[in-house]
Amino acid sequence: MVQVIGRVNPEDGRHSTPCKKIDARTERWREHRLRVRQELVAAALIAIDEHGPNVSMGDIAKAAGTAKPKLYRHFADRSDLHTAIVQNVQDMLWDRIMNTVNLFEDSVTDLIDHSVAGYAAIVTDHPNLFRFLVHGHFLARTTDRRTSAGVAGDPALDSARAASDAVARVLADAIQGPAVDSSTVEIVSYSTFGAVASATDWWLGSSEDRESTMTTEAFTAHLAAIVHGLVESACARAGVRLESDQPMHRAFVPTEGSENQ
Repeated sequence: MVQVIGRVNPEDGRHSTPCKKIDARTERWREHRLRVRQELVAAALIAIDEHGPNVSMGDIAKAAGTAKPKLYRHFADRSDLHTAIVQNVQDMLWDRIMNTVNLFEDSVTDLIDHSVAGYAAIVTDHPNLFRFLVHGHFLARTTDRRTSAGVAGDPALDSARAASDAVARVLADAIQGPAVDSSTVEIVSYSTFGAVASATDWWLGSSEDRESTMTTEAFTAHLAAIVHGLVESACARAGVRLESDQPMHRAFVPTEGSENQ
């Protein structure tokens, strides 16, 4: 049933023309569609784990126990489904990392080490998922991948940029001080995403046997060292001393004579 309420006239207290509230049935249908979309994305992740970067819509439909037309009833096209998968992966990574760190209390060293370890654990558990994000041809036949300028976009790069921006905002809030400006935080965030993605691509390669190239522990240690190096070099360039055994809001100290003092 559709419920209605009226607006109250502040001058005489009388109700004016009623305005329609949200239809309860419409809201239930919206929630149902959202739930089905989430279930289909979960099935897509299972199919990607099994089939790798060349997964097809048919593979995903089979993993979901349904037919391909149902996918297109809940996703506008392949690009829409791809976007939902990328968002799910970002949420998975964020939840894994945020469950192991405290942005405002952990030292910079601990934040980097724990975050990298959480990331490496997910890559180890879902290598095909990361191959799909970097090398998949899922969108090869999509015809509407255009930017506002009419140039074909790169969904993997676009999602990395969005994730970098989100992380940069969180870090800027956590640092809470003038020692490091926003542009420095952003370039470190972007550089870190690029370096980690390239290193992951190298580690996964085309082989199923990652351990023959480098163990998970060694890969994690290298990634942590790379991130540490990026942060330290950016601080040195900005005239900031990094005290990595301190939490972020105390770790960045302007050096004598720097512009940030």
